[in-house]
Parts: sequence; structure tokens; C-alpha cells
Amino acid sequence: MTTRRQRPLTGSALPTRALRVALVSEGAYPYCAGGVSLWIDQLVRGVAGHAFTVVALTVDGSERPTWPVPANVEVVNLPLWGRLPRRPRGRPRDFAAAHEAFLRSFIPYAEGGADVVLAALRRLFELAQNSDVCSALVSNDSVDRLMAVAADAGYPLSLRDAVTATDLLEHLLRPLSHPPIQVDVCHLAMNGPSALVGMAAKWAHGTSLMMSEHGVYLRERYLAAVGTHRSHAVERLLLGFHRALACAAYRCCDALAPHSAYNRRWQLRNGADEERVRTMYNGIDPAIFPVAGAEPAEPTIVFVGRIDPLKDLHTLIRAFRIVRGELPEARLRMFGPVPPVNRDYHTSCLDLVDRLGLSGAAVFEGRIPNQVDAFHQGHLVGLTSVSEGFPFSLMEGMSTGRPPVCTDVGGVPEAVGDAGIVVPPRDHAAFADACLGLLTDGELRRRLGRLARQRVLENFTLQRWNDGYHARYAELALAGRSG
Repeated sequence: MTTRRQRPLTGSALPTRALRVALVSEGAYPYCAGGVSLWIDQLVRGVAGHAFTVVALTVDGSERPTWPVPANVEVVNLPLWGRLPRRPRGRPRDFAAAHEAFLRSFIPYAEGGADVVLAALRRLFELAQNSDVCSALVSNDSVDRLMAVAADAGYPLSLRDAVTATDLLEHLLRPLSHPPIQVDVCHLAMNGPSALVGMAAKWAHGTSLMMSEHGVYLRERYLAAVGTHRSHAVERLLLGFHRALACAAYRCCDALAPHSAYNRRWQLRNGADEERVRTMYNGIDPAIFPVAGAEPAEPTIVFVGRIDPLKDLHTLIRAFRIVRGELPEARLRMFGPVPPVNRDYHTSCLDLVDRLGLSGAAVFEGRIPNQVDAFHQGHLVGLTSVSEGFPFSLMEGMSTGRPPVCTDVGGVPEAVGDAGIVVPPRDHAAFADACLGLLTDGELRRRLGRLARQRVLENFTLQRWNDGYHARYAELALAGRSG
């Protein structure tokens, strides 16, 4: 989405000591659009008085910022697929034993084995800080070792699969070879390889570690595995690693701040300490998303978000075909950027629009200079995602008084409450029925729109959000110093 500037907020009762906070994410701020990037932008602008180091896990390091970076932010670009990080030359001592322990920690992953995984990752980190672990991870010996461990576990791999998996694991582990960041608090935007940055800071400097999750990283890895071009054997092994890493990260964190009760349940199911978990909903500034005025002349459904398979726009387009059959003048307007990795998916959406005879009625309009204008141009907001955390675009649309029709995933039902309609994911007929119900009933539509705006004002404001994070940072920094 286009960059949305949030006004800095302060609170007289908030702690005043300036802290250095690291924010770590994969494929987000300041290089990419989306909810995670907006969340980071809100933090660095709104949590007053702190200095931030934004660690961005990127592709190859050639990315260019798309967000204006404020003066209190230092950006560290950590590419997973570019050149190998510059590390001291020399073969790591006792690497074979460390590598085998790492492989056996997740092939297969045993329930409750997070401490074993953490110990194995820590040993690799210690070696990587003084020797060339990246090269060692892709050596012939490492390929042979992976095949042997997998065979012992009943997961036989072909040589081709072993080479592929070995290469992928090396890229995923690259954060362990970078110099650990030194800050007061390390705040992870998500699980996965981002967690390795936080672990390294904690092991090297005793840094307090906190994690938020927008979507559930592990669940999204499972979803991405469907239809992958990789072999089943490789995908099975990688999913085992992702599960082991996710559980280890939950175990390692001093605080977990999931963005919904749904995410909280995933964290607890995968080993998080309940006493460390505190749900913290996302927030927006309602003044930036005021109540919309007159509705458009034609019945219009608006989608706002990046063009991504997780948004399941195929279901939205199929639902719109049913709507269009009942309301021939209806329109579907889809606003949002197409990330480079999703160009093929965008093409598939355009092809589906053509096949269903919806050209000119269902349109992709790309970025819009002012995000709020997109919501004002519809009667309702549609969201057909198959995975979500606590989406900003949903709250933004609700703030404008446009009622939502959404799928029952992640924290969406918690955000919507009784101010919209929630249907099962991938059910285009149910989604269409809900849209038709609102488009043909003005009284219901306006009533839900008023409830939506009120729900945001009462529960999901940026002021509440910023105050909460400011307090959490102070608590964690104090605990880190005490420890």
C-alpha cells in the first residue's frame, strides 16, 4: 500500500528514558509495502524518544527504500540470498559435531524439543562469529551428513534433494553469521529467520527479546508448501526446520505480544510460556480515516491490500461474478501494489477476470495516493484472505464507516465483532451472499458502518497502541539490565 504517515503521539505517564530498540522483519520496512511495514513505521514515529535499528531481512541487498525513514532510525539490510556475509576465513573447529546436532534437533522434530534446537543453533552462532560457517554448511561433507541423518530418521533423500535442502538451510541460517546487534530491546515483527537475529543479540549481549506476530509465520509456511515446485522430501524437511525454529523462538522470547487471540493460541500450542504472552491489538489513527460521505452511484465492493496469494483474490473475483449476476451494475475495485514476487499471481487474477466475463467491472487500480480515498469509493470492504493476523486495512475501512465482509481467519473475527459479516475462507458463494445482503439493504449497511467506526474508536486506536508498546519496552529494558 502507499505510505501512510501517522502522527507522533506522546503520553505524560509514559516512561521517559530513551532506549535503543531493534525492529526485525523479513520482506518489509523500509523496502516493501504492507501491514508489517505500516506497523514498523507507526512504531518508529509514534513511540516517542527512542532510537531504532531496523533490521530488514531482504533478498540480495539491492533493494531500495519505498518508505521515508525518519532521523531516529538506522537501517541494517541483511540479505539472505545475496553474497555471503564477510566473516573470518577458516574452517570452523568441531563443525561436524555441531552440524549433526543441528540436523538431529529437527529431523524429526520432537515435541518439547525447543531447548535442544536452541542449543544447536547457539553452537552454530558461536562458530559463525569466528569462522566461515556459511561455506561449511554447503560443503560436500554437509550434504553427506544430511543424507545420513535423514536416513536414520526414516526420511531418505536423493542426492539432488539433499543438495537442494542443504543450500536452502544455509540461506535461512545466514543471520547467525552477521554481527549481532547491540540494543536495549530486540523486537521481532515475526517468527522464522528474523528470530535468529534476536537470538544472536540475546546470546551475545543479553538483550531482552520480544516477538509480535501479524500472521502466523509457521501456518503460512504450511500454506505456501501446497503446490510448491520443490519435491515432497525437501518440503517435508524444510517444514520440520520451520516448526523447530518457531518453537525455539517462542521459548527464547522474554515477551510475546501477538496481535490477536488467534495468534496467541498458535504460540501457546507451540511451546510459548503463557506468563510471557500478552495480546496487543494493532491500532490506527481514526482522524486519518474519517467517516466516508455519500456512497458511489453503483454498488461497489472495495478491496485494499497487496496483491498476494494469501489474500485469495481468486475467491473474491468468483464471488463478485455471483454478485454481478444479481446486480449487473455492481463493481469490484481492488487497490494495492503488486510485489515483484507476486507478478504471476497478479496475472492469474487478470486471466480469471477475463474468463469470467468481468473485464471493466472488476478492476485492479494499483496504489492510490491517499489510502482513505479507496475506502470512500465503495459501499463495503471485502477481504477474502486465507491467513491474516490483525489487518490494518480492515480497521482502516471500519474507521471510515464502511462495513466489512471478511473471511474467518486469524484475528479477523476479533477485529470485526458484530460490526460486519464473517464467512468461511475459500467459500465464494457465502462471500457473495454476504455482499449481496449488504449491497441491497441500505439500513443494515449503514447500521453496521456506524458500529464499525465505534468499534475502532473504543478498541483499536493508535494512542492506546503506542502507549502499550512504550510501556513494554521500558519493562523489558529494565529486566535486561537487572538480569
